[in-house]
Amino acid sequence: MGLLTGAASLTRFAVSGDLPSSPWDFIAEQIGRHSFRDIDDTLDEYSVGWVSAANMFDSSFAYSSYAAGDYVVLTLRVDERRVSPAVLKKFCRKEEERIKQEQQIPRLARAVRIEIRERIQAELLRKSPPIPATYDLCWNLGDGVVLFFTTSKKAIALLEDLFKETFGLSLILQIPWLVGRRLAGSELQPNFDSLQPAVLL
Repeated sequence: MGLLTGAASLTRFAVSGDLPSSPWDFIAEQIGRHSFRDIDDTLDEYSVGWVSAANMFDSSFAYSSYAAGDYVVLTLRVDERRVSPAVLKKFCRKEEERIKQEQQIPRLARAVRIEIRERIQAELLRKSPPIPATYDLCWNLGDGVVLFFTTSKKAIALLEDLFKETFGLSLILQIPWLVGRRLAGSELQPNFDSLQPAVLL
């Protein structure tokens, strides 16, 4: 579930680093450079980039659709061609049997089986349409907080890499203790620093 749905799971980050003096110009340029590139009409196996949160097919961001007040709202889109292991095994076995019958031999050498597997996998990937996945993001420029609307570890790793590559800034995962310390303000922060783990019986 994402930002525009009724309910959502999310992961909270703090942004480490500073934006340039003209942040919106920089953000516009970097989002354009790292926008999603469609691979439907190519043989590429993988593509990742930014699209509009309102439309997963909008990677040009007409009228700066990512900007909402002091917020940057984006969707991380990942398209990947995948072949089911069971399907790959089936077609490999089928090709192996065909070659054994054609050459009248009881078994194939290991090198031949590896070559068959690689060839069949490449053929199946070319025929397979890319499977899309999207994850919404909301970045508050004022307080440097990013909300990422998933708890998937794989998606979080992708976000951290793409965010760093796009904006040159790092994301720091905010566990509840860090969030509480941040919200407490300067007067109560020393109390957080003195807290110790406890076992509740």
